[in-house]
Amino acid sequence: MRSILSILLLLVSVCAFAQNKSLIGFSPAAAEAHAQAETKFDSYLKAKNIDDWIKRLSARPHHVGSPYGKDNAEFMVSLFRSWGYEAEIETYYVLFPSPKVRVLEMVSPTTFKAKLEEPALKEDATSGQKSEQLPVYNCWSPDGEVTAELVYVNYGVPDDYEQLERMGIDVKGKIVIAKYGGSWRGIKPKVAQEHGAIGCIIYSDPAGDGYAQGDVYLKGAYKNQYGAQRGSVLDMPIYPGDPLTPNYGSTKEAKRIDRSEAKNLLKIPVIPISYGDAQPLLQALGGPVAPEKWRGALPITYHIGPGPSKVHLKLAFNWDTKPAYNVIAKLRGTELQDEWVIRGNHHDAWVNGANDPVSGMAALMEEARAVGELVKSGWKPKRTIIYCAWDAEEPSLMGSTEWVEDHWDELVDKTVAYINSDSNGRGFLFAEGSHTLEPLMSGISKDVIDPQTGISLFERRKSLDASNASSVKAKKEILARKSLSIGALGAGSDYSPFIQHLGIASLNLGFGGENGGGEYHSVYDSYDHYKRFKDPTFEYGVALAKTAGRATLRIANAEVLPFDFAAFHKTVNTYVTEVTTLLENLRESTEIENQMICEKRYVLAQDPTEKYVPPVAKESVPYLNFSSLQNAILQLEKSTAKYAELAAANPNPLTNRNQLNELLYKSERKLLVDAGLPRRAWYKHTIYAPGFYTGYGVKTLPGVREAIEQRSWKEAQEQIEIAAKALENFNLQVEAASKILMQR
Repeated sequence: MRSILSILLLLVSVCAFAQNKSLIGFSPAAAEAHAQAETKFDSYLKAKNIDDWIKRLSARPHHVGSPYGKDNAEFMVSLFRSWGYEAEIETYYVLFPSPKVRVLEMVSPTTFKAKLEEPALKEDATSGQKSEQLPVYNCWSPDGEVTAELVYVNYGVPDDYEQLERMGIDVKGKIVIAKYGGSWRGIKPKVAQEHGAIGCIIYSDPAGDGYAQGDVYLKGAYKNQYGAQRGSVLDMPIYPGDPLTPNYGSTKEAKRIDRSEAKNLLKIPVIPISYGDAQPLLQALGGPVAPEKWRGALPITYHIGPGPSKVHLKLAFNWDTKPAYNVIAKLRGTELQDEWVIRGNHHDAWVNGANDPVSGMAALMEEARAVGELVKSGWKPKRTIIYCAWDAEEPSLMGSTEWVEDHWDELVDKTVAYINSDSNGRGFLFAEGSHTLEPLMSGISKDVIDPQTGISLFERRKSLDASNASSVKAKKEILARKSLSIGALGAGSDYSPFIQHLGIASLNLGFGGENGGGEYHSVYDSYDHYKRFKDPTFEYGVALAKTAGRATLRIANAEVLPFDFAAFHKTVNTYVTEVTTLLENLRESTEIENQMICEKRYVLAQDPTEKYVPPVAKESVPYLNFSSLQNAILQLEKSTAKYAELAAANPNPLTNRNQLNELLYKSERKLLVDAGLPRRAWYKHTIYAPGFYTGYGVKTLPGVREAIEQRSWKEAQEQIEIAAKALENFNLQVEAASKILMQR
C-alpha cells in the first residue's frame, strides 16, 4: 500500500511540474507538452539494460581493428535498427601501431628487467584474455633502441625542466622517467624530446594512483603494483585523427602522407610502466634528493640523477592500417530534417574498457532506445537526431575526426550541436562546453534528480564546489549561485573535431567524483571492477541518459534554439581579464626574478672558487595593446543585452524563425579563424583549444594566452587582433539575430 501511495504522490508532483514548466526556446504550451514527453522518456529508462550492455560490450578486448570491436559495432547497429533508427557502419582505414618488441632493463649499477605485464586475477573474469589483449605500451611511440643514464623529471612538464635547469641538471642524451599526472601523457615525451632526451618512461606513482589513495585492486579500487596505463602519445595539440591524413577523411582511397612527414609523431621511444617496475629504477638513482613536491609514495628516497641508474630501452611496432567502425544511427526530423543534433560516445577501448568508454556508451544506447520508445508513443523530433558510436578514439580521436573531416561541408551547414559523453561513474555532474549552451545545461541540471541524494544535480554539484572553496567568502558566493557554470572544452574526447575544427557548439557530459580507482587503460578496467567500485546499481548511467537525453530532446524540438549570448559574453569577458592579468603578473614576476639573478651574480662574483652559474636574466615584459579585444567585448556586451531584451519580449517569433535559428546555431562558426592557431592550423577556434603543453587541459583565448606564456610578444599582439576580429564577427551574428526579433 505504501509503495502505491508513493507512486501516486510522484505522479501528482510530475503532473504539477509539467503544468508549470518553463523551458528555454519553447512557448508555454510547447513547454508543457515537452515536459510531459521528458517524463515519459524517463519512464522508459532501465538500469538493467545499461548493466547488460556494459557486460556484453566489455566481455572481450575491443581495440581498433579487433574482431570484437567489429562484433560490437554490428551488435549496436542491429539494436539501433530495432529501435527505429536508420543505422549503418561507416568504416575508415587508419594507421594503428601495435607493439612487437618491448624491452626495458636496468644495466647498471645493478640489473633488473621490467615485467611490463599485468597478471590475470581469478576474481576478475576478463583479466586473463591475454591472446586478445594489447600489452602495456604507448601508442605512437617510434621504433627505437637506446641506452643511457636515467633522470627523474617529476611530471615532465616545462616547469619541471626549469627546476632542473636551476639545479644544473641537463637531460640531453639521457632517458627520463616521469610520473603520470600534471598534464596529458603525450606532453611528457614531447617536452623531454625538446630538451634533448633520447627516451622516456612514464609510470604511475602510488601517491596519485595506488595505495596512497586507498586499498588496491582486488581489495579496493586503486591501482596495484602491476597495473599500468596504456595510452596515446600522439602530439594531438598539433592535430588529432590519423596522422597520415591531416584535414581529410582516411577513406580506403585516401592519399596518405609518409610517416616521416607527420608533424604530430614523436621522435624518441616512450613506454609506460607500473610502479612495481618503476621502483627498482628510481631506487638506483643518485644525484640530489628530489624537491619535496616531486616525491611520491614509494618507500624510497627520491633522487633525480643522472645515474648511476642506466637503462636500456628497445621498442618496435607493427605500423598497420586497421579498419575503424563508426556506428551512425539517424532519426529523421519531421519538420527540419536538415538541422542535425548529434550525440556521440566512443566504443573502442585499450583492453576491455568497462568504464572507459563502455559505461558512457551503454548510457547513450539506453538513451537512444528510450527516444525510440518515445517516438513509438507518438512524440516526433522536429530536427534530425543522430546517435554515433565512434571507433578509434583511444589512439587519437580517429573515428570522430575522420568522419568530421570526411563530411565537414555537410556538418558545417547542418549541425546544430554536438553532445558528447565518455566514461561515466558515480557522484556529481561534470559539464563542459560552449558557453552559449550554459543556460540550457543549467536548466537541465535543476530538472534531473540525483539518484543517491534525492536533490537536483545542480544542488549536489553546488555542494561539491562549495566544499572545495578556498575561503569562506568563496563558499558563500557558490552557495548563492542561481545557475550552473560549465567548464571550457580542451581535448581528450570526441567533441574536439566538432567544436575546435568546425565551430559546432558542443557539450561534454558525465558523472564522477565518488568512483575513484586505478583501472584506467589497464586490463583491470573490467565489468567486475566497474560493478564493484564505479556504479554498482548503474543508476548514474540512467542519470547520464536523462541529462544528455534532455539536452538532445530540447535542442531537437525547441521552437527557438536555446543559445544564450549573454552567458557567452560573461564568460569570455573573464578570459580577457585573465590574459591581461597574466601579462601584468608575468611582468612583475620577471622584474623580481631578474633582480634576484643580478643579486646572486654579484654575490658569486665575490667568490672566485664558486662554479655555479645562475641563469641569464629574462627579457623584460613589454606592454601589449588590448584595446581592440576590450572594445570587442564592450560591443558584445551591448549587443547581447539587446538580444536578451528582445528575446524576453518576443521569445518565440513567428516571422523568420528558421532564419533566426540558423543564425543561432551558426554563431559558433564565427569564432573560427581560417589560418588556425600558430603552428597548429587544424585548431581554428579562437576561444577554446587544448593547450600546446597541457594536452587535454583547455587554454581559453589560446592564441593570446600561449603567446604570452611563451614570451612571444609580436605573436601575442597579432593574436589579440585576430581574437578581437573573431568576436566582432560573432557580434555581427548577434546583431543579425536581434534584427529578426524586431520583426513582429
